[in-house]
Amino acid sequence: MTPIPNTLSRRAFLNRSAGGLGGLALAHLMARSNAAASGILAPPHHRPRAKAVISLFQHGGPSQMDLFDCKPALNRWSGKPYPGGDLEVHFDKQAGNVLGAPYEFRARGQCGMELSELLPHTGGIADDITLVRSMTTGSVDHESALRIMHTGRFLAGLPTLGSWLLYGLGSENENLPAYVVLSDPGGLPVDGERNWSAGFLPAVYQGTPFRGGDNPVFHLRTPTSVPSEARRNQLDLLREINRHHAGRHPETSELSARIAQFETAARMQSAVPEALDLSGESAATRRLYGLDDPVTADYGRRCLIARRLVERGVRFVQLFLSGQPWDTHDKNAERLKGLCAQTDRPSAALVRDLKSRGLLDSTVVLWTGEFGRLPISQGTDGRDHNRHAFSLWVAGGGFKAGHVHGATDDFGYKAVQDVVSVHDFHATLLHQLGLDHAELRFPHEGREASLTDPEVTGARVVPALLA
Repeated sequence: MTPIPNTLSRRAFLNRSAGGLGGLALAHLMARSNAAASGILAPPHHRPRAKAVISLFQHGGPSQMDLFDCKPALNRWSGKPYPGGDLEVHFDKQAGNVLGAPYEFRARGQCGMELSELLPHTGGIADDITLVRSMTTGSVDHESALRIMHTGRFLAGLPTLGSWLLYGLGSENENLPAYVVLSDPGGLPVDGERNWSAGFLPAVYQGTPFRGGDNPVFHLRTPTSVPSEARRNQLDLLREINRHHAGRHPETSELSARIAQFETAARMQSAVPEALDLSGESAATRRLYGLDDPVTADYGRRCLIARRLVERGVRFVQLFLSGQPWDTHDKNAERLKGLCAQTDRPSAALVRDLKSRGLLDSTVVLWTGEFGRLPISQGTDGRDHNRHAFSLWVAGGGFKAGHVHGATDDFGYKAVQDVVSVHDFHATLLHQLGLDHAELRFPHEGREASLTDPEVTGARVVPALLA
């Protein structure tokens, strides 16, 4: 190729071009280090049991005593004043009497795990999951509790779990973002993009949202007015300009990293659509996820995409719901029924599908919200927030299958046995991915910041959760 003249700068070329090259500029490609740009994986602290995480996040605080934590005392005392002493009530003027669980619990699987009748499909994978009934968190406010669950702190602007994971381990696929967010077509969750922010870590570690439809990532698709041959010529010319520019500035190491990332963006133009194309999935797989049912189709499609992404080396995938639908301040029974109908079948299908493909051992599936609910009513048929107890389940990645961990008091208000804080759970999850939570640190504001900050939180790995 004819040498590029010095008079044509990269900036001038981009300013004069009208071929849509801005489509290469994905936010997660900026500020990446040389090591990450070259595709080098960071070594784990110890031998990992898992290499990927799929987080099925349930905004709003699912009611533990109605879904996962059977409490006969609730129904015996339903409609009567709560006998257990003082409660921490968020909306105190609406506090009522004890509210019974509206649905029956049944023992499921060989392990005998008791789950609500609203969760028949989750019941079908009871022998594959670890159910933690003794979770606690530090805030009763949605935004603060969300930040604790995602970042380990109630303050805004800190790196999320997925960002820390990428910072610690790097990416396994240079053609796809390592941290993908499958957002709800209905809109953003509460606290918006902070749910997947990289905070003070380099921007490359933030989540990349994929939307539904034919254009999953903004500015990625080549404009229809640009023929493929023309686009190839554009990219070849841009590569030559980049290399010429880098040759003039050999001392600028960040420049070579940036160039490598723009080339990765070009490769993503084919890799992303392929990963999201479900046309090659079998009819049986589509039925498994509920794609044939309008109630489960949307959530099922995103769960199936999550499986396809981890198959292709994506490190962290997170599904969100619009708003905070599990926040059942009123119509608790009715809203739980609808939400379980939407999410139960696809969530269980994901675990079954991963297991059938030999991927569950290396993939952690996490189902959780930010906190739980109270044993008394809010108004007549709702439940208020509760930070003293909530339930989550996790499958795969070396977690103990068919296991129930911890217990709450007779009314499900407070975790009283084998208590697990959010910080403890973070430490345990990182451990399964080969990372020592106490050693995973990044310099920030004059100190070594971390996800768990064990000197302050006392975070520790919980061996009882692990196989």
